[in-house]
Parts: sequence; C-alpha cells; structure tokens
Amino acid sequence: MKDLMGIINLSENEEEIKEITYNRPTATVPIGGRYRVIDFILSNMVNAGIHNISIFTQGKSRSLMDHIGTGKPWDLDRKNDGLFVLNPVVNVNDVITHKGDLENFKNHLDYIKYSNQEYVLLSRSYMICNIDFKEALQYHKESGSDITIVYKKMINNNKRFLGRNSLNIDENGRVISIGRNAGNRRYYNISMEMYLMKKELFLDIIQDSLTLGDSQYLKQAIFQRLDTLNVNGYPYEGYLACINSIQNYYETSMDILDIDVSRELFHKRGSIYTKTKDEPPAKYTDDSKVSNSVVANGCIIEGIVENCIIGRGVKIKKGAVVKDSIIMQKSIIEDGSYIKNAILDKYVHITENNMLAGDRKNPLVIKKGIKI
Repeated sequence: MKDLMGIINLSENEEEIKEITYNRPTATVPIGGRYRVIDFILSNMVNAGIHNISIFTQGKSRSLMDHIGTGKPWDLDRKNDGLFVLNPVVNVNDVITHKGDLENFKNHLDYIKYSNQEYVLLSRSYMICNIDFKEALQYHKESGSDITIVYKKMINNNKRFLGRNSLNIDENGRVISIGRNAGNRRYYNISMEMYLMKKELFLDIIQDSLTLGDSQYLKQAIFQRLDTLNVNGYPYEGYLACINSIQNYYETSMDILDIDVSRELFHKRGSIYTKTKDEPPAKYTDDSKVSNSVVANGCIIEGIVENCIIGRGVKIKKGAVVKDSIIMQKSIIEDGSYIKNAILDKYVHITENNMLAGDRKNPLVIKKGIKI
C-alpha cells in the first residue's frame, strides 16, 4: 500500500509493568522466546505493504535501536522510505518534561508533512495481534469516514482489558461516544488504539489541538472531535492481547503455549518477523525433560521444563525444575533449584537449591541481572 504510512506511538503507560520496563520500553519486552512486543505491529504493517514506518519514542530507546537496527528483518532498510526512529525533543529550559504525544508529533511535523503517502495509520505497540491492515484501509476508504478506529468486541472476557477505552457504536458503525471498560457489562468494544485517517487531517488535529490547548494526546483530541468528525469503528476478529501489566504479560505468554493461539498470532494473516541471531539450536541432554514449552535457540537444557517460555541462551542445569514460568535471555538456573509461576528477566542467576514461586495471578518477577 503505497498510499499509507505507519506511525508506531510508544507513548505508553508502563506503571503496571514497570518491573520489566525499568531499562526498556514495553515495545522491546521479550515475548514468545525470541520475539519482542514491537515485532507484531511492525510485521502487521509490513505485511500490509507499508514501507514508510516511523517509531515515536518517549526515551529509553537503546534497546529499541539494538533490536530494530536498520530494519532489515522487516525489509525496511530502503533507499526510499524505510524505518525511522524519532525521539522526543528535550528543551533543557523547559521544566515540563512530558507534554503528551501531540507535542512529540509536532516536533517532527516535517517528517509527517513531507512523506509521500496520503493516509496514515497510527498504532501503539502493546496491543498484539495478527491483523490485515489492507482490509482495514479498504473499509476506511469505502465508509467515507474521517477517522476509523480498530476495535475488538470482547464478550464475557473483559478482565484483561479493564480500564481500556470502549467504543459506543450506533447501527451504522459510527462511534458516538467513548468510555472505559469497567468490567460490569456483558461486552465491550475495546479500542485497539489503531487509527486510520488522511495525513492532512492528522496534521490539522495536531496543529488545532496545540493551538487551542484542549488536548495533549492524540486519542484525547479524537475523542473531543466526535461531534464534528465522522469517526467509524472497524471490527477486528481474532486473538488480541494487551501487554500493559505484569499479569497480562504472564497470561499472554501462557496463551502462546496453546498451539492454536500460536499459529494464529504468528502466522495466520502473515508471518511475524524479528531480529535474527546466529546461535546454535537448543541442546537437550539425556537428563532433560521438556513438555509444552517454547525453547529458543542457544539454550542448554539439562533439567525439567514444563509449560514455560525459555528465551535465547538460557541454561537450566541438571536437577533444576522450572514450571509455568518465563525465563528471559542468558539466565542461568543452577542444580536443584525449583522455579514456578515466575518471570525472570535477562541475565538472572539462580544459584543451587533455591525455591522461588509466585502465583498464577501474581507471578514472581526477578529483575534483570539479579543473582539469588
């Protein structure tokens, strides 16, 4: 789709997931063994034929730059268009350090203004799914909408999306108001915070909002213009997860162990791509026993692993038992240790004969680089 540019907005609330986002944005939290959260939205955009993609950060971009590099894994290392990382402009004389994403967009207005595409797709990174944006853009054009918001109708399954914006839609598909998922109704139309509109309208919203001073965030600006703009909803049908809390991150990781969820999320409407690393395959010794788990390359497994996501280069020594847990890259679990319902960040070292256990609804989190 040569007429559509993609913008990934990393202005995300990380308060409920801060245990694993001290050193990285939510976008680069490892997931599924060898992927990062941002891989899903990046791949969805690329699979739809979008070749001009920018990532608007809120700082903490070192791990992001390390992961995406030149954009080669997503075929975005191009002479024309390609992948752009745009950081906030910091004014040392300005005591207000956080002014919302509209200020960040304004500071990079020329990039948006002089891009060749007529339409723009804006999305966060933390809603992970496998979506066909070509169909969404076609719907947007045919509906005659000023703005199209992608949503998913969640029936009797709202707990993971508590507090998320919910669209109230009339019989013609028009968004008439926007509230929040309070968890007390049978269903909610959960906003996936994915917006389609013409680039010129996007530029007008940025300029008008900052001139009037009525909004600091894009979604706030859109919500305030429901009476004057034709805003429609586009229904997405498929698996959706929201990586905005430790609990949601843990449950989504456990979902990935379901083969049907995994096939849909990683392959159904196009493959999910990630940064490749030249590492050997995982090594399993005769003493190892692994069941219902994802084990990334470079691992050495000598112990027992059940219902786990094991990241790259992890070592689980003989006699160690790991169940219902997420073990990130380069962590080591020594002989005789027992881990259950836990999230171990990168480079964690569990010494011999330790027992660490959390609860499925409150998993234990061990921060990056900790030795116990």
